[in-house]
Amino acid sequence: MTDRVPTKSELADAVSELEASIDALECRVTDAEAQRDEYLKDLQRLAADFDNYRKRVAREQVEWTSRANERLLNELLPVLDDLERALEAAAEHEEAKLEEGVRLVHRSLLGLVERHGLSEIETEGAFDPHVHEALLAQPGEGADEGAVLQVLQKGYRLGDKVLRPARVIVAE
Repeated sequence: MTDRVPTKSELADAVSELEASIDALECRVTDAEAQRDEYLKDLQRLAADFDNYRKRVAREQVEWTSRANERLLNELLPVLDDLERALEAAAEHEEAKLEEGVRLVHRSLLGLVERHGLSEIETEGAFDPHVHEALLAQPGEGADEGAVLQVLQKGYRLGDKVLRPARVIVAE
């Protein structure tokens, strides 16, 4: 084994190669930093866009709810007027007019809620735990076990969703 000492030109060539490698690496680092900065700016823009979108959707939901409530309340005003007329008839002790007024209010309100998708839950036939709430079970003469004998409070659904189950008495 011989330890050979590199010559000056060999050292100069090695130094040149190292400097070129360092320059290339510095360029790559600079490019990577520029790309990182660009990605960061893109991510910040995307985060700001998403935050603006979230705020806009929240505002729109509040606006839609407000408009829906306004429309429903506008349709309830005639029912309120009918109820006031029925109360005026009651104050004058005109029973026939009072009954007619209450029926008119009931019809108006029922028509209004049906237009908005509210429907009464059927209570004929067998007990269904998905739409009925059994408050009492009692023997039913001639009725099958589990049949609805009496409705204590009507149930309603809005579309497919049960708003209030029908409260019923069931045959044992």
